[in-house]
Amino acid sequence: MMKFVLILMCMLSFSLYAKDYTKNTEVAMLIDEMSKTDGLEKVYLEKLFKDVTVQSKALRAFRPKVKKNRTPEQIARLKKLYPKYGAWDRYSQLKVNSSRVRQGAAFIKKHQDVFDKVEKRYGVPKEYIAAIIGVETVYGGNVGNFPVFDTLTTLAFEKNRRNKFFKKQLKKFIQLSHNQKFNPKNVFGSYAGAIGLGQFMPSNYEAYGVDFNADGYIRLQEAGDAIASVANYLKENRWRAGEPVATRVKYDGTRFRAYKTGYKRTYNRSELKGIEPREKWDYNGKVRLIKLNKKMYDELWYGAKNFFVITRYNHSAYYAMSIHQLAQKIKAKLETKVEQ
Repeated sequence: MMKFVLILMCMLSFSLYAKDYTKNTEVAMLIDEMSKTDGLEKVYLEKLFKDVTVQSKALRAFRPKVKKNRTPEQIARLKKLYPKYGAWDRYSQLKVNSSRVRQGAAFIKKHQDVFDKVEKRYGVPKEYIAAIIGVETVYGGNVGNFPVFDTLTTLAFEKNRRNKFFKKQLKKFIQLSHNQKFNPKNVFGSYAGAIGLGQFMPSNYEAYGVDFNADGYIRLQEAGDAIASVANYLKENRWRAGEPVATRVKYDGTRFRAYKTGYKRTYNRSELKGIEPREKWDYNGKVRLIKLNKKMYDELWYGAKNFFVITRYNHSAYYAMSIHQLAQKIKAKLETKVEQ
């Protein structure tokens, strides 16, 4: 009897993960709509939604955040794990390390012909394209292991704070699979449904994806198309060819509080008293003040327009700075090898 109960419990547990979404009213409406507007057979769409593995891990990332009442012991432990200072030290260790630099230089050399052509066509330096792919997926080594169709279906129809966004992405993904001739059940990506070496969401896949090898299809899992698509994304977001990205500046003291910092706020350099670039910087546009919180002091940088463009890829100053610093280190690595 106990053995039967355990088997039944396992079956019930499994049923929580394997789900027939054709019984969901919203899904039925989506199937009906797409069968009429996108030239997709209703039977085909019903088959896709009939057997979906609910991605509980992905769903947890988008559940409404609940404020936790922590004990003094828990607070002390969190302060030890995440001290007040040193956020950039911890972040950069993960994103801008010697392994990423070495792999980035090797990635460019492996696809040198593609990078040269892409840089010429889009005006985006190869090291910045490589750095984005390096930070996003370790140059294609970690594109994600979440089934994209199942993940987007879960996030679209299981209650979470971004249902509307994921419904849009799911619809785009189905359309892409039809137009680009791939099986939506065979694509794997991030816990949010991002795809390929550059981790494009389906809407960006459609908007910025490039068929670089001219085979008739955009495949962001392939290096050529992915490299060109990242460059196209930056160009379409107004990357300025030939202009710098950022430069470190000096100020008095060890902690900077004189002006508001962040990638959204811009200044004329003449407004910023007591702040000067550490080296010659030929840039006349407005700048952003980017503060990097380190253990012993705050590191301060000017961010140019191209710095802001990188934040269109990921809305984070730390992300954009990690791309800039990784790109510069990759460039230096390549130049050192050429000199030798």
